[in-house]
Amino acid sequence: MTYAFDADLLPWIPRLPAVDYTDLPKARLLLAEAAANAVSYEPVNPVEIADRIVPGRPDIPVRIYRPTGLIEATPALLYLHGGGFMLGDLDLVHPAALRFADRAGVQVITVGYRLAPEHPFPAALQDSYAVLAWTARHAKKLDIVPDRIGIGGESAGGGLAAATALLARSRGGPGLCFQCLAFPELDDRLDTVSARTFVDTPKWNRPSAEVSWQNYLGSTAEPGSKEVSPFAAPARAADLSGLPPAFISVCEFDPLRDENLTYAHRLIKAGVHTELCYYPGTFHACHTISAAVSRRMVADQLAAVRRGLNCRSPRLPQEKNRKAKHA
Repeated sequence: MTYAFDADLLPWIPRLPAVDYTDLPKARLLLAEAAANAVSYEPVNPVEIADRIVPGRPDIPVRIYRPTGLIEATPALLYLHGGGFMLGDLDLVHPAALRFADRAGVQVITVGYRLAPEHPFPAALQDSYAVLAWTARHAKKLDIVPDRIGIGGESAGGGLAAATALLARSRGGPGLCFQCLAFPELDDRLDTVSARTFVDTPKWNRPSAEVSWQNYLGSTAEPGSKEVSPFAAPARAADLSGLPPAFISVCEFDPLRDENLTYAHRLIKAGVHTELCYYPGTFHACHTISAAVSRRMVADQLAAVRRGLNCRSPRLPQEKNRKAKHA
């Protein structure tokens, strides 16, 4: 098909690798190479980075990004990588996590959740919720403000973030103050206009989504069937009331477009404070490309995180003065 992509994105499209998600070893290698070659982020302020293990069954690797020079507790953002529930690791969202910690002054915790098909639903959700519960339990020790914990993610990570918010509501906690969903994967039914139409779009398309849901659901349910849990596919949740305020970003030429728009509208109708950003001419996960619209997507998300977590500078005064001298 022919798509009216944003002019700044056009030169990048031929350079994007064609990923066959039916060949998972190769797809995982390609994504790891893409993450290694992605545009890096150089923080303005020093950020401490520590890899840790959250005890569980099994243990869960996490990476904690903490602005240096803190003089008080900060908000925290759990951030989940994408990869169709099948690919990705902590390195995939390293630039985004570093940027949030640096520019918003929050602690960021990324999660190395288990991947399908080796570990189908609900493994990734269990891991995400376990890290949320661990973060809330250890908020004081981690210098995190207990009632300023948010969750977010990209693509499948955005879907997992939405599902974790649903699960936390269902279990009565831990409380979340914000959810940041970047082009989230929410609906296994693939029955929207965008899901039916965009069969050859860059980075993500209908064939990719079909493989993703088949692997993620595994033997628990057939994609599109009535047995699929709303904790796997949050678009199936009948009631969205009582969820934390949301920011949702949506790409025009993305098979996930319509399920994202519908979910945002349903949140609004349910009384959830929701900010929706729609980007014409874009394709799935193009925020990592060095183009003007991509930079706008990143800036909008960063601003939403600042607002959603009620961020303010927690750094030592002398750090502020030092930066001012070098401005």
